[in-house]
Amino acid sequence: MTFTSGPVRVRVPATSANLGPGFDALGLALGLHDDVAAEVIPGGVRVAVTGEGAGELPADDRHLVVTSMRAAFDVLGGQPPGLALECVNRIPQARGLGSSSAAIVAGVLLARGLVVDGAERLDDHAALRLAAEIEGHPDNVAPCLLGGFTVAWTEPTGARAVSLAVADGVRPTVFVPAERGLTAAARAALPATVPHADAALTAGRAALLVHALTAEPDLLLPATVDRLHQDYRAEGMPGTAALVKALRAAGVAAVVSGAGPTVLALTEPPASFDAGTEWQRWELPIDVSGGRVTRGRLGHAERGPVAAGRKS
Repeated sequence: MTFTSGPVRVRVPATSANLGPGFDALGLALGLHDDVAAEVIPGGVRVAVTGEGAGELPADDRHLVVTSMRAAFDVLGGQPPGLALECVNRIPQARGLGSSSAAIVAGVLLARGLVVDGAERLDDHAALRLAAEIEGHPDNVAPCLLGGFTVAWTEPTGARAVSLAVADGVRPTVFVPAERGLTAAARAALPATVPHADAALTAGRAALLVHALTAEPDLLLPATVDRLHQDYRAEGMPGTAALVKALRAAGVAAVVSGAGPTVLALTEPPASFDAGTEWQRWELPIDVSGGRVTRGRLGHAERGPVAAGRKS
């Protein structure tokens, strides 16, 4: 195995998973990005982080991008002597916008880009399977890798996904609180079984949601009804549950983003809608490209506020 000379950089999008009824299956890539550059060096591991998570995230082999790179290098055929990593993070940490999936996908793509024939050794299907294995489920890593609106599932051979084009009338807005959430705690709130009627209703709405997102956005409000996970998690995120309820009462197709606490609106909230001072409101485009790899170091554009992809 031969490593490339010089740095490789990757841009990975934020993601919102579940989208209401599509629990652990549906996801959407959003135009808010982390930029990461990596280079093979003679020895050791160096990690520099600016933006979200700066001063909190580990600066050594424990960093999630590095551990994901290590996993990918094992699949590719060998470890480099050392790694230098620069991360410019804009995706909020532990808010339900896929920050961990972005780190995992960034690591897998960077490792592949640092190997001369990496794309042949680890194609997109294998990259998705590996990212899903690291994350534990494919609903966030799929849109992060592929872009757009994705439907993901798991077979005995691993994760698979398809990316679908989104209809023009879908205009995502996220409401991001200062508080953080923990995916593990949110999953622990879910019951082992649910009533058959709730499962049947949610399955029907998930199917309708695929049509609404890709062809008929006017159906997004009924298509985002969920009885599998959001109500069970409401007690642990009362502010999130209240905001979802208020938005839906105003006719907005709002859901919990991933495991929360961020709220995602798939249709545009009224300009007069006031979520309160504890929420930051960002209008984000849909990212249709997914993870993008280029050669070279991070430049001014990747480090600047415009690259954040959101209104300041």
